[in-house]
Amino acid sequence: MKNSITREEAWELLNKHIKKQEMIFHARESEEIMRKVAEKMNEDPEFWGICGLLHDLDYEEIGEDYAKHGIRTVEILKEEGYEIPEMFQAILAHTEALEESEQKRESKLDFALASSETISGFIVAVALMRPTKLDGMKPKSVKKKLKDKAFAAKVNREMINDIEKIGLSRDEFIVLAIEAVSGMKEEIGL
Repeated sequence: MKNSITREEAWELLNKHIKKQEMIFHARESEEIMRKVAEKMNEDPEFWGICGLLHDLDYEEIGEDYAKHGIRTVEILKEEGYEIPEMFQAILAHTEALEESEQKRESKLDFALASSETISGFIVAVALMRPTKLDGMKPKSVKKKLKDKAFAAKVNREMINDIEKIGLSRDEFIVLAIEAVSGMKEEIGL
């Protein structure tokens, strides 16, 4: 069993299991946000980024069977020969908000992953509503849309706000997330 994974290995796994371009973009956005958060929190940006990249590895396989979400990703990683408990816990815990999940977020990594992957889609949704997309996006635009419960209604705002449980303010987090996603605007077509 391998107790670590390289970015290259993670990228190969992602492309082996995920075919939909929007899911690859989501994985990459989550990776970049996690890297920024790790840097801010004096954690390992490479490891945290890889957790973001792989968190939804099972998404296309499980379909609507959300009871398997996260669990199947860990199974896939184990089948590939990995045994990385800290990563596995974060991947399982990012599903805490799902009705079917029994997992709880406990560590900084757990909270960061759940918050980062949740805000990634929200920032893209905000960008799609703007004529300039990500160009010039300000944190106040994101905060205003977070208050509008009808906008991207399925996005769990509590998961985003829970970033504060690791000592990062929501405002700082939004700035980091915008920077991360804006830094890859050409890659994701925004």
